[in-house]
Amino acid sequence: MKTTVTAISILTLLTACGNRENAADAYGNFESTEVIVSAEATGRLLTFSVEEGMQLAANALVGGIDSVQLNLRKAQLGANIKAVLSKKPEVNPQLEVIRQQIATQQKERQRIQNLLKANAATPKQLDDINAAIAVLEKQYASTASTLHTQVSGISSETQPLQLQVEQVKEQLAQSRVINPVAGTVLTKYVEKGEVVNYGKPLYKIADLNTMYLRAYVSGSQLPRLKTGQQVTVQTDMPDGSLKNWPGTVSWIASEAEFTPKTIQTREERVQLVYAVKVRVQNDGSLKIGMPGELRITQ
Repeated sequence: MKTTVTAISILTLLTACGNRENAADAYGNFESTEVIVSAEATGRLLTFSVEEGMQLAANALVGGIDSVQLNLRKAQLGANIKAVLSKKPEVNPQLEVIRQQIATQQKERQRIQNLLKANAATPKQLDDINAAIAVLEKQYASTASTLHTQVSGISSETQPLQLQVEQVKEQLAQSRVINPVAGTVLTKYVEKGEVVNYGKPLYKIADLNTMYLRAYVSGSQLPRLKTGQQVTVQTDMPDGSLKNWPGTVSWIASEAEFTPKTIQTREERVQLVYAVKVRVQNDGSLKIGMPGELRITQ
């Protein structure tokens, strides 16, 4: 009887020692990269096809905010631009009249030059026609300068209106609710038909395919870890066993912090620890907030 008790005591002691040796290096909880999608416009939410648990693709259109006033504003700006452009003078027709006059005088000068060679015209007639052509050329240059100044001024008047049109186009684009990242909808904050303001949260989404175990290690364990290192993550199974997950250290805190109350460490009475994140590919069984253990493989 005494031998049996002694054997049991030794087995219990060895089991306890083995459990201590197999203890995890750090403990923590799983989290994901969460994104809160907010309204970028103000108005009634006319469409909103988002439900909690729904899988959404990146850049998917999931809702729309009332944009009637923006469309009316855009139409008004377009009408204003047309009204301003209607004042723009027709440059070519006005200059064409002077060009024709210059061409007619040049032909007349050629005729007078021919008559002058035949002593059928006087030098004064040639001087007069040259003077007339010079006046027309100056008139052409002056008119062209005036018309181009008018056109440039009118075009300048439309530039602020064009910028306002671009602003309205951007606001119209922001009235469409576009999902920014692929993931699963965690929380829905509003319903279709509600009036939302700029910046109001609409829903929260996260990529649950990639989870992160946020664990805490002591200063003595820190030299054994580096970014990009392969480690083992373990989670509890229903039968009491542990499931192993391959993980990669993606982040290590640069500053120590006090041990969170919910986190245990290997060493007792550890007050300052370093937070680390381990990236794990999720098969669907890992959930946000689920506890996990970290084993440093090296």
